[in-house]
Amino acid sequence: MTKDMHRVSGSGLERSCTSDREGLPPGGWIRNGAPGRIERIEAYFSGHAYDPHRHDTYAVGFTLNGVQRFDYRGQPATSLTGDTIVIHPDELHDGRAGDTSGFRYRMAYIEPALLRAAMADPTAPLPFATDAVMADPWLMRALCLALDDLDTTMEDLQEHQFLADLADALAGRDPSQPVQRRAKPCLRSVERARALLDEMAGETVHSEALEGETGLDRFTLSRHFRAVFGTSPYRYLTMRRLDHVRRAIRRGTSLAEAAGEAGFADQSHMTRQFRKAYGLSPGAWRTLQSRGQTTGENKS
Repeated sequence: MTKDMHRVSGSGLERSCTSDREGLPPGGWIRNGAPGRIERIEAYFSGHAYDPHRHDTYAVGFTLNGVQRFDYRGQPATSLTGDTIVIHPDELHDGRAGDTSGFRYRMAYIEPALLRAAMADPTAPLPFATDAVMADPWLMRALCLALDDLDTTMEDLQEHQFLADLADALAGRDPSQPVQRRAKPCLRSVERARALLDEMAGETVHSEALEGETGLDRFTLSRHFRAVFGTSPYRYLTMRRLDHVRRAIRRGTSLAEAAGEAGFADQSHMTRQFRKAYGLSPGAWRTLQSRGQTTGENKS
């Protein structure tokens, strides 16, 4: 068991899921994500997982595999592979496996104040999704932004995009939330944001820089940017970084150097993003490029 996989204990109102039972089931573990303002974990349990407890945060995530069962708001709930889970602050729940193979899941724990700041209408009540378990692609898209890569600390733009997308997804599951009318995107501000992202693609871009350039707050800009370009500022920045990586590889730059030049945290971070975008590793892409170049030379 590595240093970021550990057994936990505790009770009462918790920041994240814990267990106060002596000795977790064989094979049970919790892996912490890289540190940041939003706590993220991956965990596996077989049999009993944790006793009834409550969080002071939103707990949102998805089941990676297996059958995850828990009691929540007086009702049993079952989450299967690919289902999303939403546990609201101060709501009692427990956890257990639904079959002998156990279950594995990822979760993020978000302080209510962070979610409120990201809401399209910050004067509205905090959203309450009536279903704890759902197959919701909108919510899954938001969760994957935070939970796909636990090994890298979330960047500023990534975190704020996650919070905006999560706030919108949860509001969409709460029938009591006011209907949000989409404001006409501010094209000039969005274009200025895009130009700044192009210019700073090899650097860490902070939301404050985009706010200063556009005059829009980070969450409003995020929504306007997606409306105009069909993607988030963070995703746009990532793709520009990957463009740089591909150009660097074609020039013969090493993968480690390409990752540093493009603004990725390290080569592993670059590889995970490259594979997610193109379906193969940078090394495999380099090999294919080399073969293509050789083939072209042989034909000439």
